[in-house]
Formats: sequence, C-alpha cells, structure tokens
Amino acid sequence: MEVRLGELAALFTACCWTVTALAFESASRKVGSVAVNIIRLVMALVLLTLFSWIRRGVPLPVDASLHAWFWLAMSGLAGFVVGDLFLFKAFTVIGSRLSMLVMTLVPPIAALTGWLLMGEVLGWIHILGMTMTMSGIALVIFHKHAGKPNAPERPPIKGLLFALGGAFGQAIGLVLSKFGMGDFDPFASTQIRVMAGIFGFTILIQVFRRWLSVGQATRNRKAMALMLLGATFGPFLGVSFSLIAVQNTATGIASTIMAITPILIIPPTLIFFKQKISWQEVTGALVSVGGVALFFL
Repeated sequence: MEVRLGELAALFTACCWTVTALAFESASRKVGSVAVNIIRLVMALVLLTLFSWIRRGVPLPVDASLHAWFWLAMSGLAGFVVGDLFLFKAFTVIGSRLSMLVMTLVPPIAALTGWLLMGEVLGWIHILGMTMTMSGIALVIFHKHAGKPNAPERPPIKGLLFALGGAFGQAIGLVLSKFGMGDFDPFASTQIRVMAGIFGFTILIQVFRRWLSVGQATRNRKAMALMLLGATFGPFLGVSFSLIAVQNTATGIASTIMAITPILIIPPTLIFFKQKISWQEVTGALVSVGGVALFFL
C-alpha cells in the first residue's frame, strides 16, 4: 500500500500543479509575479496552520527536529523563493504550458544533483532518458511554423531561462526536502518550507521596495481569488502531497509521475486561453515525459 500511496500522491500532485500553474499565470499577469509569490505563501501558511491544528493538535511544527528545520528551510528557500520566483516570471513571459514543459527537466536535474553531491552513478539508460527529455523540450521550443502567417513566434530566450532557473530551484528544493523531512509529517514539513519562503520573499520585497505593489495586489479581487485557488492546490495540497509521494516511494518514480503536468495542462490552456497547439508541441510533451519515465526505469 505504501508504494501505491506514493504513486497516487504523485498523480494527485500533477493534477494540483496543473490547476495552480493556470491560476498563478492569470494572477501574475494581473498584479505581477512578486506580489503573487508572497501573497499565495501567506494564504498557504494560514491553510496549513488551520489544517495542522485540526489534524495534529498543534498549529506550528514545534515537534520538528533541528535537522528537519534547517534542511526544510533551505528547501523552502531553494524551491519557493528561487524556483518559484523564476517560474512565475516565466509564466508572464512564455505562459504556463511552455513553462511547465521546461519543468520536466526537474527529475533529471535532481538526479544530476544527487550524482554530484552523493556520488550516484548514471547508467546508459539514464543518459538516454535525459537526452529524450531535452529533445522533447527542444522540439516544442525550437520548432518552426513555416508557411503559417498567423503562427506564434518562437518564445523569448529570457522566458526560457526563467523557466530553466525555476527547474533548477525546484529540483534542488525537492532533494533537500526529502533529506530534511525523513519520516516527519509532510504537511508540517511543507509548513516549514512555506515559512522559509515567506521569510525569503519578505527580504527581497524589502530590498527592492515592492511593498506598494503587494498592497495594490490585495485590492484586486479577481487576482486574490486566483491566488487563493492557486495557494490551495499549490503550496497547501500540491507541495504537501509531493512530500507524501517522495516519502512513500522512490523520488525518481514520484518525480516521473509529477512530470506529466505538461500533458495535463494542454487541454485547459486550449479551452480557457485559446492558445494555439501544434502537433510538434503535443509530440514534444509526450517525448519529454517519456524520456523522464525512461530515466527512472
């Protein structure tokens, strides 16, 4: 049952990230990515605190060890502050669908980080899987629209770099979160990560003097509703279930299942955002996710 629980949790996480990517893309276009980042984390902290109080009898993770606090806090800074800051900027430049496709690089990056830090050896099948993943992403990013006068232009390099930065941040955050969490409660672990994320964004906003934009964002009802939706399915449910997944099955298996978000996100972006989707993009999504699956065989 533990293996099935991990796989189901990873599948649910992929569904959550599909919702949160669409919600945060819309919110970021309305009020900016910096405001969305800190507001959605505060919302998530409120949800996690209430949930922990009801479920565990304590509102805060005071029973966590110093080891858990340190590494989960580092994970929160890497994943939420660095990873999500870049990812949300990518949402505003190249959209959620293409951003999440680039995010399929998270599992290979996480594995490469494990190799560099812990000496894990990559076999030929892993190298093949990484090549397939990057080939699928390249097919989507660099395909030409010859003979189509109304076809969309190639995505800006800046947006792709933002998405790649998000992939690195979230991959490192995932590795650190599993190392720090151990057998500790996943929702309480997420709470520590969220608090670290709020701390990090508070410093950034103070340094760059962006509090006015944050205040203005709180008065935008549509953006606040989207952020609440994204916070519920993102930092609250999505991130917590991703920790449940890695706690109950191998990180590679969980990462592979969670990487199907680019497949899940295609229909809603077609329906709600009327974004044009070519056969190259569909093929690229399938190839990239197939490469991730092969990577972890």
